[in-house]
Amino acid sequence: MAGGEAKSQLRLEPRAESVSLARKHVRNALIGVEREDLAEAAELVTSELVTNALVHAGTPIELTLFVRAESVRAEIVDGSPHMPVPREYAATAGTGRGLIMVEELADGWGVALAEVGRPGKMVWFEIGTSDLPAQSVEAGEGGRSESQPDVVPVRLLHVPLILHAAWQQHVEALLREHMLATLEDDSADLAVQTHAEASDALALLAEHLPYPGLLDEPEDMLAVAGDPSAASADVTVPVPTASVAHFAALDAVMDRAVDAAERRVFLTPPTQPELQAFRHWLCAQVLSQSRGAAPVPWSAAELESWTARPVSWDASGVANASKSLIAVDDTNTILAVSESAVSLLGYDDAAELVGRRLLAIIPTRYRQAHLAGFTLHLYAGRRPILDRTMTVPVLLKDGTERVVDLTVRVHTLPDERKVFTARMEPSV
Repeated sequence: MAGGEAKSQLRLEPRAESVSLARKHVRNALIGVEREDLAEAAELVTSELVTNALVHAGTPIELTLFVRAESVRAEIVDGSPHMPVPREYAATAGTGRGLIMVEELADGWGVALAEVGRPGKMVWFEIGTSDLPAQSVEAGEGGRSESQPDVVPVRLLHVPLILHAAWQQHVEALLREHMLATLEDDSADLAVQTHAEASDALALLAEHLPYPGLLDEPEDMLAVAGDPSAASADVTVPVPTASVAHFAALDAVMDRAVDAAERRVFLTPPTQPELQAFRHWLCAQVLSQSRGAAPVPWSAAELESWTARPVSWDASGVANASKSLIAVDDTNTILAVSESAVSLLGYDDAAELVGRRLLAIIPTRYRQAHLAGFTLHLYAGRRPILDRTMTVPVLLKDGTERVVDLTVRVHTLPDERKVFTARMEPSV
């Protein structure tokens, strides 16, 4: 090793095979200097960081490797300005764990802007040196050209922050599954580029929309959901002009991914229609305001016209129950209501509720929290309100509210569809 350090470089194109090429390069470099003991960890971390660059940047990637007697350092440069940060996702989530693995395997890692005159960032890691900081985000170092990109200041009014947090997790999982499903066909390179464009749009939103936290205790969830300042906000997102078209790409690829999920082609469950409406609104606001249109606030109107996917389930047990029971499927559609529950909710007949969405009996201020929790249960198994009794308000037919003690159970059907039954008792 000349000078005690061996340096090697590899340029990778934004193609699916780049991850395996990077892993092979790292292994061969370490074997060549008899440091195979570092190879497995270095390969895994390199794989994660090159994959992130591939799917989130979609630009050429430069991998530089420095092998010393006691350690290895890798630097991965891509053309995206978005800094990678560990996600606050549930342990059961289908995505968001990559940087956690990096933190566990590397003795230190960090990120900085690319050198002066170059767009993008450099992510580095070292293995074999234990006195490094676990993480170092050097956003202000490295230097970028003083000229900043032209931006469109997009005003997003009444953004439902809790809904956005759940939507981000779900859409990332759907996008990743969509990309993996298209890597083996003739349009693999296009799939990588499309995913990178969609990821750029997602990252811009994540960087500028406040994260409200997705709490596990029902009482805390209700408190946050009921606090207007925590549940929604007016935010201005500076969207670079080069990124405006990426919101159209996000909307289009998500339409395809949602269709595949609806047809059960994907493992990720279908998206609730309100989340689809939220995504259409977000993307439309960026595109229309880039053309000079005025901002239009988010509106969470009930989607009465949405057609639910039918579920094969015998609803008679709930419909004929003596207790106040209501059943919904995994599309949030009401399947059955007992006579006692019909009376408790102020309706005259179960037919007034069956076929409608459960949001019909949820006070407006709690609807986004319900949709977020429902989505995260289906997608990640999150279940803070299941199998426990909690006191909540329900919305009656006449628009007033009534406080009930609610206990929710979930039933998984043979075809993996889900039905939720809730028992309601007037709270004393």
